[in-house]
Amino acid sequence: MTEITVNSRICGFTHKISGTKDGKNVKIKVETQCPKVKNISELEVPMMELFGIKENAVIAKAQEGNCCATCLVPCGILHACNIELGLISETLAKGVRNLSIDFE
Repeated sequence: MTEITVNSRICGFTHKISGTKDGKNVKIKVETQCPKVKNISELEVPMMELFGIKENAVIAKAQEGNCCATCLVPCGILHACNIELGLISETLAKGVRNLSIDFE
């Protein structure tokens, strides 16, 4: 199981994402207090719908769920899926520890 925390400091929410591989899919659960992110709090993401932006299952669900355009949760979900499917090294991700957007 992959577990990721997304700290959305601008909107004040912290989201806990967990992903579990199930064949060629990843089952995602998001614990959140954000009403918009709750719309995508349970997903089953097919591996072949993770690549690119235009035909991406997670981005499509975020759009359907009315997530904000700047929401970091869809990106966190994509990382969880990629780690679960072995497309991103779990060791590398844990070594890097976090990603950031720095406003200067």
